Amino acid sequence: MAATLREVAARAGVSVRTVSNVVNDFPQVAPETRARVQRVLDELGYQPNAVARTLRNGRSGLIALVLPELDVPYFAELTRAVIEQAAAAGYTVVVDQTDGDPVRERELVMRGNRAAMFDGLIFNPLALGGADLRNRPSSTPVVLLGERVVEGGLDHIMIDNVGAAELATRHLIELGRQRIAAIGDQADETRQTGLLRTQGYRAALHAAGQEVVPELVRPTEFFHRADGAAAMADLLALPQPPDAVFCYNDLLALGALRTILSHGLRVPDDIALVGFDDIEDGRYSTPSLTTISPDKTQIAKNAVQLLLNRLEGDRSAPTEIPANYTLEIRESTAG
Repeated sequence: MAATLREVAARAGVSVRTVSNVVNDFPQVAPETRARVQRVLDELGYQPNAVARTLRNGRSGLIALVLPELDVPYFAELTRAVIEQAAAAGYTVVVDQTDGDPVRERELVMRGNRAAMFDGLIFNPLALGGADLRNRPSSTPVVLLGERVVEGGLDHIMIDNVGAAELATRHLIELGRQRIAAIGDQADETRQTGLLRTQGYRAALHAAGQEVVPELVRPTEFFHRADGAAAMADLLALPQPPDAVFCYNDLLALGALRTILSHGLRVPDDIALVGFDDIEDGRYSTPSLTTISPDKTQIAKNAVQLLLNRLEGDRSAPTEIPANYTLEIRESTAG
């Protein structure tokens, strides 16, 4: 049976209040008394009542993490990083997905009663805009991830997708490739990631004096392996196939890689390939995948810290923090 504060106090020879002060790490306890109480706490294996504690401070101890797709490896790896950062701060993360559906996003985020279950929310929207989020009924602090909301009046962790895509494309240009394709363009304005990465791709080609060939820019409905494989098959069917491809995420690149190899072509000898996200699968593919690597740990750490700052009463203007990224050069371009 779990030890109580009263039992700890009796064995340590102090008051229940003193034990409570030690458990809650309040400063008004003499060092020798604190050491004695802590020793008894450890001996009895005392576990604080988390429910009672959250009731006292008016918090649930829960953070919601709402993402578009949980089975996409990038989001799975990001979720792990958020859980680790939140746990270090004493919070539990509840995860849900929206599939980018506006109705689902509103259901999970806009409903006041549901949002009140959580102390804070980390949210990667695809459909909701800044006006939607500013006008939501809940006052629960929100930190945004992704590119959908640019001026949402909320804290925002984002990646410079234009700069990162330009870096990836420039790498292919510097390899001497002349027909560089792009897989992942999306004309829907709610799909900001695809739009921004196309901007970076185009900017790199223009800077190098290369023409943007419309038939080499392949749109996809989703960023899944099957979409990459199908888009690559279309590119290979062209009278002049590309000699390099920038894919807007690693899943697209892995699908494209499968199609290239199944056509008897070599990577990177015949076609060089770059992805985006630096998921674990890409590090172990054959060949391993050159990719843009966002700092997922930094993204998670900043998101959780911004949320905690708001919970502690920070009322400063919303901030936008860019995430670091690097180009990880591997076998799909280096051979």
